[in-house]
Amino acid sequence: MKKKILIVDDQNGIRVLLMEVFGNEGYDTYQASNGKLALEIVRKSSPDLVLLDMKIPGMDGLDILKHVKAIDSKIKVIMMTAYGELDMIKEATDLGAIMHFTKPFDIDELRIAVNMQLNNESSSGFAVGS
Repeated sequence: MKKKILIVDDQNGIRVLLMEVFGNEGYDTYQASNGKLALEIVRKSSPDLVLLDMKIPGMDGLDILKHVKAIDSKIKVIMMTAYGELDMIKEATDLGAIMHFTKPFDIDELRIAVNMQLNNESSSGFAVGS
């Protein structure tokens, strides 16, 4: 079964780019430009991973992260931020984000990180290589 990625960013160009990159990687991709839409997709489609922008008008990334984790704590979340706000990044990590990327990010680094997170079978409870 294909893994599902939700891309949440208010910038259309970033959503289009990431949809194309991860679609080409073989993932089912979803996109949302705001928190309300993102949470609807999380409830309906249960993505395996969410790429979440920190600064979104209306509901910010931290609020969206809290709601995503309340809906399903197993969903992996990677934060994306154009701002180097260490306190927000620390709070996101405390709330369950697994990592963050600062914009402009290296698309290959992000692609590799996502592939590692979604293809990491050790999260299934089995030891790898034992």
